[in-house]
Amino acid sequence: MLSPVDGLSLERRQTLTLAATVLGSSLAFIDATVVFVALPTLERELELGLTGQQWIVLSYSLALAALYLCAGAVGDRYGRRSTFIAGAAGFAVASALAGAAPDGDLLIAARTLQGVAGAFLTTNSLALLRGVYGDQAGRAIGLWTAATSVATVAGPPVGGALVEFVSWRWIFFINLPLAVATIALARLGRCDERADIRVGRLDLPGAALAAVAFGTLTYGLVEGQERGFGDVWWAFAISVPALVAFVVVEQRVSEPMLPFDLFKQRNFAFANLETFLVYGALYGQLVFVQLYLQFIGFSPFEAALVSIPGSAIMILLASRFGTLADRYGPRLYLTAGPFLVGVGILLILPVRERDDFWIWGIPSIAVFAFGLAMLVAPITSTALKSAPAEFAGIASGVNSTVSRLGNLIAVAVIGLVISLVFHSRVGSDDAVPLAIDQQADVLRDASVAGFRAGMLVAAALAFAGAAVAAFGISDREARPSEEVSAPAPAGS
Repeated sequence: MLSPVDGLSLERRQTLTLAATVLGSSLAFIDATVVFVALPTLERELELGLTGQQWIVLSYSLALAALYLCAGAVGDRYGRRSTFIAGAAGFAVASALAGAAPDGDLLIAARTLQGVAGAFLTTNSLALLRGVYGDQAGRAIGLWTAATSVATVAGPPVGGALVEFVSWRWIFFINLPLAVATIALARLGRCDERADIRVGRLDLPGAALAAVAFGTLTYGLVEGQERGFGDVWWAFAISVPALVAFVVVEQRVSEPMLPFDLFKQRNFAFANLETFLVYGALYGQLVFVQLYLQFIGFSPFEAALVSIPGSAIMILLASRFGTLADRYGPRLYLTAGPFLVGVGILLILPVRERDDFWIWGIPSIAVFAFGLAMLVAPITSTALKSAPAEFAGIASGVNSTVSRLGNLIAVAVIGLVISLVFHSRVGSDDAVPLAIDQQADVLRDASVAGFRAGMLVAAALAFAGAAVAAFGISDREARPSEEVSAPAPAGS
């Protein structure tokens, strides 16, 4: 006797799978940022102190960065859909623990568990789309990008309302029904993916070394910006040997977690190099333009509002560019997109005062957002589709890890450039660049100079990404053979 699920068409199953990946990924993305609005309340109620507040954020991000590769490998071995569902269930359990946490230590532990589950959730969501949509993955990833962007934009305001009018605990408890809906949608949309699953044992030494290498590297990059890199030298002293050991192990084991032969695929190698460069530019712009807007007189709420039109452009156009890249090849879009991102960053340079923003800032945001919409779906789709179907999970893990490392390194470097330029003009270590309360002309001029220098670095990263695509990405390689690109058949 057939269940109601058995009568669903492949197209319907694809749509349900897309909805599940959007909802599941949105959970992980929102929880990366929504906690920001709750930090002052958490500090007051749980007596966290500054260090505790930092670890509420860092514990989540570190777990994500450390486990992306491992999460992708597990999905490749044991099934992306089942691993995705397990990630959603784990995220629900961790969210319940976070919402019920009686003190800061348990909340930090629960946030770490959220990051662990989030790594399995987000990595396998993209790999699942690759397996289910096949050669049409670009359009699906564009829709995924647009929908998750809506959730990411809406998340902090919703979280702020919950913290202010209900309780901070509900920014975690609200994840429970959403996770249940994610699991239900994923089960309803199940397809036969057995042909895409690798067999054999999981490379546990490789997984452990990758977690240690990327976890300590991320810790050093994040904490180094706050405390000084000299204070966290030990993190780099651990991460570098662990990374070397990871490479050695992966080349010697019979079934490596990360087959380095993947990098012999031209588009896989160049798409990930471009991801590293361009995501560094993106996050450099996002972080420091927000600071600069408040420096020149915008309130935090106003600074958040001016980013909404740019988000709307990306939401409306991302899936369209994903479809075009599927049809005509990604090279044009991966070249023009980062180029426009770089131009958009340069357009913010003339802004010195609040009134300048309406002349230069609006065009800057519009051009930046258009370039981002042109870029984001094709670059992810190219990185995933250039790997064999059985490695879709690890390909997604590599791309996620590269993007996170790119933004962490870029934000650290751009922040260092801003600080060096500022202090070279001021000659004092006490003053802070881009401080909101700066009044002296010397300090404000130094802050503007530092910001401009930092944005030149961000623009250079974007233009470098465009050059990588222009000379490295192959449209011919992006068109897979029919049997590889066909979407997964509906399961019985």
